[in-house]
Amino acid sequence: MKRWTTGLLLLVMTAAFVCAAPAEERQTAQSQTDGAYTYKFKEAGASYDTETLKYSIEVCLINGTKCYLTRIWMQEPGRQIRKATAKWRTSLSKAEDLAKKVKGAAIVINGSGYVTKVYPDIPESYPGTSEDYYYTPLGSLTITDGEIFRNLEGVPYYGLTLEADGLHMYRGEDNETVLSRNPTQTWSFFEGCPLIVNGESILNTEWDFAQRRAIRTIIAKLDDHNYLLLTATSSHGFSLIEAVDYLNGEFSPEWAYNLDGGPSTALFRRKQGKKTLKLIYGAGQKIVDVMGFVELD
Repeated sequence: MKRWTTGLLLLVMTAAFVCAAPAEERQTAQSQTDGAYTYKFKEAGASYDTETLKYSIEVCLINGTKCYLTRIWMQEPGRQIRKATAKWRTSLSKAEDLAKKVKGAAIVINGSGYVTKVYPDIPESYPGTSEDYYYTPLGSLTITDGEIFRNLEGVPYYGLTLEADGLHMYRGEDNETVLSRNPTQTWSFFEGCPLIVNGESILNTEWDFAQRRAIRTIIAKLDDHNYLLLTATSSHGFSLIEAVDYLNGEFSPEWAYNLDGGPSTALFRRKQGKKTLKLIYGAGQKIVDVMGFVELD
């Protein structure tokens, strides 16, 4: 009886967090250079509510940019976050095709950054040539479903891992230390993409990429069960500086990380009781991998 009562209380508290109506509008008093941002709630886009997975999607304006704010609660994130990847060093895949590979996914987003002949640049600190990175995720470590595809010794890892207790963010950790945690999946982009740690910004605001306004996909961890997805749309999007200001101002997350964005951005969701995923936002570009969120088996 005690176990049932505790579980019911947790379920009610979680549902209240996920479905709580946001404030209609907020605006800071500081100047833009001091971290000012404006936020305006527009509408509730969708919701999903089961015993093991809940999500809600809000449509909002952040500094005038239309965004989708997705709140996700999972009972056991380590078992409910999945990855699908295009063929290693062979080709990319359409986001919708990769999304379909995540069986039972309720939410799917784009994942790692990658190199192609159209976008041939790799971070200067990574060894090798563009050819070594074509059609593969950026980063010194790549793992999919427990199989290690890349492990560059002596090159620190910047990115996300999926471990037994959920997602973790690393910023310059030795690969062997990361591997000792037995990660089953990785997602990586540029070294500067870790944005927030324990509610404090770690973003290099002098970095040109951070100052650029663009379409974005950002993921943040609030606690062991709750995550946020922030999808910035429109032609001008927003900068990583603006994203950090907003996330810290509203949520002060445990950590936040910038996944690939621009034309690679994709957000899919599945209605409760339905079988097919629906594209909420994205251009259908071919990408290297995705991240999906599912109910417990």
